[in-house]
Amino acid sequence: MNDHRELPDERLRRARFARRALAGFAIMLAMVLAVAGRFVYLQVYEHAEYSTQAKANRVRLRHLPPPRGLIYDSEGKLLADNVPAFRLDVVPDKVRHMDAMLHRLSMLVPLTPDDIRRFKQSLRQYRSFESVPLKFRLTESERDRFAIDQWQFPSVSITPYLTRNYPYGAEFAHVLGYVGRIDEKEQQRLDPDLYAGTTHVGKTGLEKEYENLLHGSPGYEVVEVNADQRPLRVLQQVAAKPGKNLYLTIDERLQRATYKAFDGQTGAAVAIDPRNGDVLAMVTVPSFDPNLFVNGISQADYSALLDNPEKPLLDRAMRGGYPPGSTVKPFLGLGGLELGLRKPADTVLSTGTWYIPGSSRGYRDDTRYGAGRVNLVQAITQSVNTYFYSLAYQMGIGRFDQWMSKFGFGRPTGIDLPDETGGVLPSPGWKRATFDKPWYPGETVIAGIGQGYWMVTPLQMAHALTVLADGGVSRTPHLLAATSDGLKAPEVAYPQAPPVQITHAPADLEAVKQGMLGVVYDKLGTAYGLGDGFPYLIAGKTGTAERYSRTTNAYNNDKNLAYLAKRHRAWFICYAPANHPRIAIAVALEHGAWGGSAAAPIARKMLDQWLADTPPAQRPPLPVTAVAGSPPSSVRGTP
Repeated sequence: MNDHRELPDERLRRARFARRALAGFAIMLAMVLAVAGRFVYLQVYEHAEYSTQAKANRVRLRHLPPPRGLIYDSEGKLLADNVPAFRLDVVPDKVRHMDAMLHRLSMLVPLTPDDIRRFKQSLRQYRSFESVPLKFRLTESERDRFAIDQWQFPSVSITPYLTRNYPYGAEFAHVLGYVGRIDEKEQQRLDPDLYAGTTHVGKTGLEKEYENLLHGSPGYEVVEVNADQRPLRVLQQVAAKPGKNLYLTIDERLQRATYKAFDGQTGAAVAIDPRNGDVLAMVTVPSFDPNLFVNGISQADYSALLDNPEKPLLDRAMRGGYPPGSTVKPFLGLGGLELGLRKPADTVLSTGTWYIPGSSRGYRDDTRYGAGRVNLVQAITQSVNTYFYSLAYQMGIGRFDQWMSKFGFGRPTGIDLPDETGGVLPSPGWKRATFDKPWYPGETVIAGIGQGYWMVTPLQMAHALTVLADGGVSRTPHLLAATSDGLKAPEVAYPQAPPVQITHAPADLEAVKQGMLGVVYDKLGTAYGLGDGFPYLIAGKTGTAERYSRTTNAYNNDKNLAYLAKRHRAWFICYAPANHPRIAIAVALEHGAWGGSAAAPIARKMLDQWLADTPPAQRPPLPVTAVAGSPPSSVRGTP
C-alpha cells in the first residue's frame, strides 16, 4: 500500500500567515495607542497634579512661628523675654526603627528619659512628615558633636528657635506664669492654622490670660531641598507677625522689695492703687523658677515642687484662702453706721467676755478684763472684739452677708488672671449647700471678728481696702496697663469696668479712717509705732486669725511665740497717704504670732519702697501733723 503524503497548499499557508501578521500588528498598534493615550493623559490632563507633586519633592513648606510678645513692668523693665536657642527636630516618616535611632543619637547628644517620654507623647500630636521637637536648648558642645555625625541621621536636624526667658525668676512667677510645650489636649483646642509651627503656649498667669495677644500670627517660607531633603535656598518667605508687647501696672522694684521683705516666711502680699485699680505688687512666698517649665520640667524637679510642704506652686495671693481675723472690723464698723445700727459716738462695754442674750456661751476679747467702754474709733484702734460681736449679732447674718458682699468678699475680684478663687463669705445658704446643716447665732457672732467659715484671699482683702481708701468706690483690680506692636508707642489695653459707688456717707468713712489711724498712731493701737519716720499718715488694721480653737482658758501671750505662730494667721492691711490714698496693701502670713508684729513690718517695707519709687514731683503734699512728727489730733490721746 502506497503512503501518499498530502502536499501543502501554498496559497492557504500564505493566507494564514497574513492573518496572523495582521493580528499581531493590530495588537502592537493597540498597545502603542494605549501607551500614547496614557502619555497624553498624564502630560495634558494630569499635568497640574503631577507637576505639583514633582515640585513638592523639590520644595518644602516650612511654618514660621511668630515671636512671642514681650512683657514689661510699669517703667519699661523687661520681665519676660525671648532668647535664641537651638533644638533637635525629628521627622518620624524618615525613621524605620525609632528606638534604635534614639539610642544611637543619645550617644552624641545626651537624651534624658524625660526627653524621650515627652517626644513620644508629641508624636501623637504631629503628622508623620512634620518635624517633632526632641530636645530643647542644646548646648554649644552638643550642637558641635551632632554636626560632625549629622550625616548618619538624615531624619534629625538642628533648628533655631526663640525660647521664653524670665529674668526675675521666682519673684514674678505667679503673676507672669509661664509657657510650656503644647500638650495633646491643647493641640485639639488650639486653631491649627494660627498655631502652625508653634511648640509653646501660655500655661498659667498672664501668659495664659493674654495668650491671644502674646501669640501673634505665623508665617511661612518655601524652601528648595536636595534629594536628601537638605535645604538649598529659600524661594519665598512670608514673615510671621510678632505678638503684642504687654505693659503692666506692676512696679518691678516694689515687687522685688515685697518678696525680699518676707525673708522666706510663707504668705502673700498685694498692693493696689485705689485711684484706678492698678496692681502695684502681687507676691506669693515661697515661689518657684518659671524657667524650669518652659522647655519641659524634669520629673525630679517637678516632684520636689509637689512634695514641698509649703506648696510653692500655690498662688497664695489669689488662691490662698485664709480667715481674715480682725481685718474685717473696719468694714463691719462701716456697715453698722451705713445701716443705721450704730453712730460713731455709740459705746459698748467690753468686760473681757460677751454673751448672746439668754445664752451662757461666752465669746472672749483678747484681753482678760476687756477694754472698758469703747466707741467705734477706739474699737478699731484697739481691736476690741466685744464691739464687733454685738454689732454682728445686732446686724444678723442676712444683712451681714449682704453688706460684706459689696466689698467683693465671697467672689472673685475679676482681676485679669486665670483661675482666681472666690473665697468664702459665711452665710446660711452657703453652709446648707456645703455641710447640709443649719446656721446658728454663734456663727454670726464669730463672723464679726473674721473667724468661723470665713475664707479671704490677700487679693480680695486688698481690693476691699481700696474701697475704704477711695471714698467707698469699688474698682476692678487689673495688671495690664497697655499693649504695643513692635516699636509703636503703647496703647491703652482695654476699657476698665466702670467703678461702683458703695457708700455715699463721707462722715461714716471718716470715722472708720480715724480708727485705722489710731491703730498706727495711738499708744493703744495694735500697730503702734509702725508710722515712725514715715512722712505720710498710714491708716491700718491688724488681724490675727486662729487656725484652730483654744484648748484651754489661757489667754495668748508673747512668751510662746513659736506656738502662736503655728496656730495663727497674721494679717495687716493699710493705705497711705491717709488723706490722699495712693497705695493700699494687704499682707497675710500663714505662720505669724500677731498681725502687728509679724505682718505689719512687711507692709512698712513695702511703703518705704513705694515712697522711694515715687518721684518727689508726683508725691502729694505732706500733712502738717506728719511733718511735725505727731499723730492726727483726732486720735491723739485716745483712751
